[in-house]
Amino acid sequence: MSTEKNNYTYILECSDGTYYCGWTNDLEKRVATHNDGKGGKYTRVRLPVKLVYYETFETKEEAQSREWHIKHLTRAQKEKLIREKPQVH
Repeated sequence: MSTEKNNYTYILECSDGTYYCGWTNDLEKRVATHNDGKGGKYTRVRLPVKLVYYETFETKEEAQSREWHIKHLTRAQKEKLIREKPQVH
């Protein structure tokens, strides 16, 4: 049995069409938390949110670094990332 934890960098599409990027070690729970209005301040007023992209990492540091890089992309670059590497099934 593997004891490694998965860490995720994710992008949510908010109800107003904007994107929110974050990281977590429990993706399903984190998306539910956002949709319960208990997630980030940004998403609380833009519900519901939809998971449109994620990447998996072995460490939280890798996930946090990727989050930082994605947050600095333009909207067009984020849309290209979502289109070219669909992770959500």
